[in-house]
Amino acid sequence: MGRKPARMYTRVSGHAYVRREYMGGVPGSKIAIFDMGNPGREFPVSLSLVAEEACQIRHNALEAARIFANRYLVTGIGRKNFYLKIRVYPHHVLRENKLAVGAGADRVSSGMRHAFGRPVSTAARVKSGQKIISVAVEEQNFVDAKEALKRASHKLPTPCKIVIDKGGELVTA
Repeated sequence: MGRKPARMYTRVSGHAYVRREYMGGVPGSKIAIFDMGNPGREFPVSLSLVAEEACQIRHNALEAARIFANRYLVTGIGRKNFYLKIRVYPHHVLRENKLAVGAGADRVSSGMRHAFGRPVSTAARVKSGQKIISVAVEEQNFVDAKEALKRASHKLPTPCKIVIDKGGELVTA
């Protein structure tokens, strides 16, 4: 049985389910790296991708946005000319009540009785106005960084806007 569509998990409802020490079989996060580029250098221009609505972003959507933005920046301006940071972490564990289908399914599955569900994925809970991805670049690479964030926002399940901060720099802490 394949995964359910992401729209089923986008809405935030109920309290977060995050206590992994009490759960078994939670799949690992697909996000490999949270800091890319050149973290040791200070850049004068910082751009951030900000969520306009509260939602849950699954870990595979975050990884897709990270890969896309990183690849666009590496090919456009070079590996040492930017610093990209993923600012959210997928703590929330998503559960799914799997139902058997096919011949004899009525004897195998118990329907909605005790339908707590098994862990199938993880997601980051994002509030409205929260920064998701930040990029720091030199002023001449501003257009490429803005385009990378715009294209990465297409991978996320919420409408996003790009916020620019020319005065401050991105802190690696």
